[in-house]
Amino acid sequence: MAKVADFVVIFDDGVRKRHYYETEKGKVTYFAVQLEIKVKRGEWKVVVRYDCSHGFPHVDKYDIKGKQTKRILNLSFETALTYGDWDINENWLKYKQEFLRGVNDE
Repeated sequence: MAKVADFVVIFDDGVRKRHYYETEKGKVTYFAVQLEIKVKRGEWKVVVRYDCSHGFPHVDKYDIKGKQTKRILNLSFETALTYGDWDINENWLKYKQEFLRGVNDE
């Protein structure tokens, strides 16, 4: 039976990290960790997301207009999840500022 972890970490007013993963026999089978910013009352937008939704680990980065860049990560699911979590924890303020300025250069 799969185990699921699903939680939200608040960084600042209107800035949060959503963290989700599933494991089977101790191995990560699906994950998504993303930074979200509240842009309007009740509306949150994804700034950066690490996940494996296409069957491989990658990172998607967005600007406030919705422009997206995708970068494939040549990492295991476990390593990509750990790296994504660390990156968002370390760089959320920079990502927030870039998002609000409309910057999206990977």
